[in-house]
Amino acid sequence: MKPGTLSTFLKRGAIWGFIVLELIFFTVAGEFLSLSEKAFMDVDNMLLLFKQSAPIGIIAMGMTIVMVNGNIDLSVGAIYALCAIVLLDSMSWPVFAGLGDWVIPVSWLLALAAGTALGALNGLIVWKTGVDAFIVTLGSMLGYRGLVFMYNGEQPTSELNWTLVDFAEAQFLGLHTATWFLLAVTVAIWFLMNKTVHGRNAYAIGDNREAAVNAGIRVGPHMMINFMIIGFLAALSAVVFYSESGSVNPNDGELYELWVITAVVLGGTKLTGGAGSIISTFGGVLAIQLLRKGLAHIGADTSTVNLVIGLILIAVLFLDRQLNVKGKEELKV
Repeated sequence: MKPGTLSTFLKRGAIWGFIVLELIFFTVAGEFLSLSEKAFMDVDNMLLLFKQSAPIGIIAMGMTIVMVNGNIDLSVGAIYALCAIVLLDSMSWPVFAGLGDWVIPVSWLLALAAGTALGALNGLIVWKTGVDAFIVTLGSMLGYRGLVFMYNGEQPTSELNWTLVDFAEAQFLGLHTATWFLLAVTVAIWFLMNKTVHGRNAYAIGDNREAAVNAGIRVGPHMMINFMIIGFLAALSAVVFYSESGSVNPNDGELYELWVITAVVLGGTKLTGGAGSIISTFGGVLAIQLLRKGLAHIGADTSTVNLVIGLILIAVLFLDRQLNVKGKEELKV
């Protein structure tokens, strides 16, 4: 196998090999330890895994675009929580009292508009100030989280609409509503990144921003659109999850940015930009959720889960660096 072919396989195919190894390991370990009477690869268990992957997975698709662009967004967890509050609280606003169940699409639109606006603000600041997106979104993460606490203090925001709950809990062809949203977003973002000028420009900007400018690409507006997309998807993730949950706490969504970034990097997207795959990100999301579920299956606690995933992330970053060292034609470990 040629070095270039090996490198491509390791970047794009390794995540699926990792998923297979996870399935084998946790199936064998679960039976050996006899900690659970239910098989790890049970069909219901796997369908539930897809559903549980949706909140992180939907946001991860947007994060892939932003990271391919050479940026990052640390505010997605705060946007997620803030949009959840807009969704649930707006259902009880007096101005909508006469709408009945028609308040549902209105509240959805308000939440999605809020997420898009917050993402646009991030993108506008990055564009107009030239400040690194890491710094901008770190500040907005704190600011947006502050708005969450200012809105309702330490108290949860709750509004349970049973029509909405029935929709969120529904299944079609065996898949939950949340899973269908994840699949739809994955297909839409894959099409955007692979079949449109916007997607090609994203890779060009991430690979060499100066060359992209010289080629006539409007880098600033392009990046702002991508921040709007991830803001919209963070809001959509909140809409999907809290339509069923009906209650949001001020701390909800904390560390989501880290889980999302881990899934995207595990899927092979470069932190420096210019390379990434939506399908591999989907695999990264499944791998993270499978790891969390598998470790719980064999009796590991939350701290162990975080430790294992942290070590895996470090290993992936090391391999990514090795695969991208200039002048190297083969992997050196």
